[in-house]
Amino acid sequence: MAAEKYYYGTGRRKTSTARVFLKPGKGKVTLNGAEPEKALKNAISRMVMLQPFDIINQVGKFDIQATVSGGGESGQAGALRLGVSRALTAFNPELRGALKKAGFLTRDPRMVERKKYGKHGARRSCQFSKR
Repeated sequence: MAAEKYYYGTGRRKTSTARVFLKPGKGKVTLNGAEPEKALKNAISRMVMLQPFDIINQVGKFDIQATVSGGGESGQAGALRLGVSRALTAFNPELRGALKKAGFLTRDPRMVERKKYGKHGARRSCQFSKR
């Protein structure tokens, strides 16, 4: 019995990191060893994760096994989308053009700005007192 071929992609967004393994299959999705509904409660987050398949018209043709950690649900969904897109380009480099045009291969660099001393947050100052 031959070992199954997996295609790997790493995705990051805010403080979330996703490791995505794709293999041709029937469209089964496993996130952190469970159903995607347990990891991503919001239906929009699950839709965002599967957007790359809509772009290339391959919905339900790949099995996804992914581990995602850190951040919140929105960041995890974005990390998964980037990881799936990168794994698809590893599977077939010709898909890169369509995924790049849709913006799915671009790492979103926005991060939370750090808190500064003398301030309540990154930029929020103390309340001004006139008297």
